[in-house]
Amino acid sequence: MNILVAPDSFKGSLTAVEAAEAMVQGIRAVMPEAEIVAVPLADGGEGTVEALVTATRGRILERTVTGPLGDPVRAVFGVLGDDVTGVVECAQACGLPLAPPERRNPLATTTRGVGELMLEALNAGCTKLIVGLGGSATNDGGAGMAQALGARLLGPDGRELRSGGANLLSLERIDVSGLDPRLAQATIYAASDVTNPLCGPEGASAIYGPQKGASPEMVEILERALAHYAEIVARDLKVEVRDLPGAGAAGGLGAGLVAFCGAEMRSGANVVMEMFEFDELLAAADVVFTGEGKLDNQIAYGKALRALALLAEKHATPVVAFVGSLQVEAGKLARQGIAGVVPILPCPMEEGEAMARAGELLQAAVERTVRLLALGRGIGEKWRGGA
Repeated sequence: MNILVAPDSFKGSLTAVEAAEAMVQGIRAVMPEAEIVAVPLADGGEGTVEALVTATRGRILERTVTGPLGDPVRAVFGVLGDDVTGVVECAQACGLPLAPPERRNPLATTTRGVGELMLEALNAGCTKLIVGLGGSATNDGGAGMAQALGARLLGPDGRELRSGGANLLSLERIDVSGLDPRLAQATIYAASDVTNPLCGPEGASAIYGPQKGASPEMVEILERALAHYAEIVARDLKVEVRDLPGAGAAGGLGAGLVAFCGAEMRSGANVVMEMFEFDELLAAADVVFTGEGKLDNQIAYGKALRALALLAEKHATPVVAFVGSLQVEAGKLARQGIAGVVPILPCPMEEGEAMARAGELLQAAVERTVRLLALGRGIGEKWRGGA
């Protein structure tokens, strides 16, 4: 039996790599002879660097960069096994965990550290960059990133703007003559699992601002600031980002990558699956085991599991999802391409205990499922033999 193991992370408890290892152990306990290919899934958010570096036998490098609050933070980026592809997670440099709840202020937080990580990847010899967008504490439209890369965002007095989304209200002119020239020669993907535009009721400020600490009044300021920013970008850079799908990802960092770096907005999950030739893996697999911490109605909106299921449908390969929390009807999952779903909790359990034991619970759930698959195969063979 050929099994493709491709889980996303179980946020707060297991990385995608750890989840894949637990699933493989569960399969081996029942079917040691099974042919297993394990490729951790990622969608551009937290865990993308680890998943891609592990799968390609690349390397992870650590640097000190500017955090979302302006303080130095230690962050990592990846160089994949081909030695030319760099992977940067914005969460490493400007993620929510780097801004304690009492200090979150999207009027002032910055993406400068993302640009610094991109420079480090270029310094490492990378000519292709995948920038994962997700989990940011920022709402500056990628302005801080652009400044780190050499762009100048100038106010009425001709001076460089200070960090933060609110200061974009004072933006008068953009000067890109100092942008790092290596960017023009690099292929850059902005990898995200959301399609929100930069502005409007579905935009960066309205949808994601509150979770970053924005009050209704702050959301209104940020909305006006990003709208003004989009106007200046269109005028000075001749790039339209206001209504671009995905431009609102990571507080508008998607817009900044497109405007200043010529990045292509891509589904993070699709970038990963193309890189690892999931088409071929799915064609050879009898079944796919995937999973994540919580499965809910958001599966219809660009999540990694949905992208995997869509590709699996092309090959008529069934997908089984293992989840910590199930908050969607089975019928709806079937319509999204998930043939079966298995909650990993065997009994009622406190959330803290469940997260602490996630690895063993996932392994046990996979083992139980594989035993059922083996039983089904045996029954099928017996039935066919009797016929």
